[in-house]
Amino acid sequence: FFTSALLPIIMIVPLFDILTYIGVLPFVIKWIGKGLAFITRTPKFETFFAIEMMFLGNTEALAVSTLQLKQMKAERNLTLAMMSMSCVTAALIGVYTHMMPAAYILTAVPLNCINALIVTNILHPVRVSAAEDIVAKIDSAERQPFFSFLGSSIIGAGRLVLIICANVIAFVALAALIDKLLVLIHPSITLENILGCILFPCAWLRGLDTGEAFQLAQYMGTKLITNEFVVMLSVQDSMAGFSTHMQGVLTVFITSFANF
Repeated sequence: FFTSALLPIIMIVPLFDILTYIGVLPFVIKWIGKGLAFITRTPKFETFFAIEMMFLGNTEALAVSTLQLKQMKAERNLTLAMMSMSCVTAALIGVYTHMMPAAYILTAVPLNCINALIVTNILHPVRVSAAEDIVAKIDSAERQPFFSFLGSSIIGAGRLVLIICANVIAFVALAALIDKLLVLIHPSITLENILGCILFPCAWLRGLDTGEAFQLAQYMGTKLITNEFVVMLSVQDSMAGFSTHMQGVLTVFITSFANF
């Protein structure tokens, strides 16, 4: 987990902070974001952030955009946090393609980014004035010496890695504890099965037959309680037995970081 998901943060964040320091990244965000914002009618940074997530992954995109996040209002930060849950870390895509059908994995990445833009604008629309729709950059008056700035960036990346690590360990352990307690009531009562029943209508509306819809709902519940790796490991040997539609829907759903 550390080498595949967290180590890239320590490597990527300082690199992009350097690009921010010398003014390259703000320039790219401004003009690419401006073009995409004209098409999507969303603020420049939010639009660029969707593209940033597609190539960097959600955690890295949030990490390298720290300067912008600190200067935006809380409502916009919430939008970005919602968007980031629909994407994955780019460093893991190669691992995913060895566990699930590669064509569906590669389809899921841009599809989930587009979904993120659409759904967050429906669920949490934020109006941004022209004065707020700016791209953050380091003012010359606030510019630190380069190596001091780089040191702060590396420390910030390391702090982020520790926070992620602690959260993953704590939440997975808590979910396992709750499962153990529920099993004492009845062997078939688990968080995954409970969520599977709740999510069945959502799975059935995907156009699957009843049997595959309930299977999908259980996998959706498992993924939300634990993470995508748990589901991928449990289905990689049985994927060939699913219908093509089931394979596509399941792969796209689990190719994201949305879990407790």
